[in-house]
Amino acid sequence: MPSQTVCVIIAAYNGERTIARAVASALREPEVCEVVVVDDASSDGTSICAASADDGSGRLKILRHDVNRGPSAARNLALRSSRGTLVSILDADDFIVPGRFARLLAVSGWDVIADNIAFVPEPAVPGFAFHQLRDFASGDHRMSLADFIGGNIPRADVPRGELGFLKPVIRRDMLERAGIGYDETLRLGEDFILYCRILAAGGSFRLVGQCGYVAVERPHSLSGRHRTADLAALAAAHEGLLREPALSAAERRLLLQHRDHVLRKLGHRDFLDRKHEGGLAHALWNYAARPKMLFGIACDIARDKFSRRPMRTPKAEQIPRYLFG
Repeated sequence: MPSQTVCVIIAAYNGERTIARAVASALREPEVCEVVVVDDASSDGTSICAASADDGSGRLKILRHDVNRGPSAARNLALRSSRGTLVSILDADDFIVPGRFARLLAVSGWDVIADNIAFVPEPAVPGFAFHQLRDFASGDHRMSLADFIGGNIPRADVPRGELGFLKPVIRRDMLERAGIGYDETLRLGEDFILYCRILAAGGSFRLVGQCGYVAVERPHSLSGRHRTADLAALAAAHEGLLREPALSAAERRLLLQHRDHVLRKLGHRDFLDRKHEGGLAHALWNYAARPKMLFGIACDIARDKFSRRPMRTPKAEQIPRYLFG
């Protein structure tokens, strides 16, 4: 395989604080033939800061939307504007572990390959060192559609570990053969839907235990604030997936379970919107005919109100949390 085959695409919105670090981490890798940044109509200096990380190799391309269109549209533009045979997704907040692509490309037999993610709190990033990271051999396996969907369904006794957070390397010809791209109606869950479509089309998805990606956790990140319209669009995308004729009964059952989880979050968000607009009585009246959903919403609100995340000690903040393993 040629030494430079990977195109890293970065969709960025108001990311001036972190985009240079992300770009530099991608350009550092010898397997990377191009880094395509799409500035999604930022109001800050995102494009200027991205350009400041240029290493002079001619591999960095910066594009810009005139209006904010969301991460799916930005990534699709990057896909159309690039040529690398392999595509890797990198968020503007995050960065790549040195040697990541050499290790992934040494594995054979895949259309999509993903490694473990280390989540590091933003305050701990200045003191972060790559030698802190762990690899997990138990993560090495070929992942089915049922595995993937099941790995995204929250369970009360399991810490949050959604496989939709994976940032894989994808063979471009697989996307082109299947006619698959990002759903531009989505600003939430776009990765989950894309990976489901790849697997439903017969793509081979390999999950390996090494850790090659660092996701920076910010207390007020946009991904943690779900708008009602974004949840509704994600629920609608599930309906499109459920129309795939090749789904097995088990896959369909898991997808319905995941859709129901999204619908519950949508109901919760909609209830809060109605409460904000017209008061508690107004919100209760609109859900009076759906007592089961109202009970679920009440449970979710109570859980949000009374649950408290344990305080992190300074020492704990130096220990990465992992997506799996």
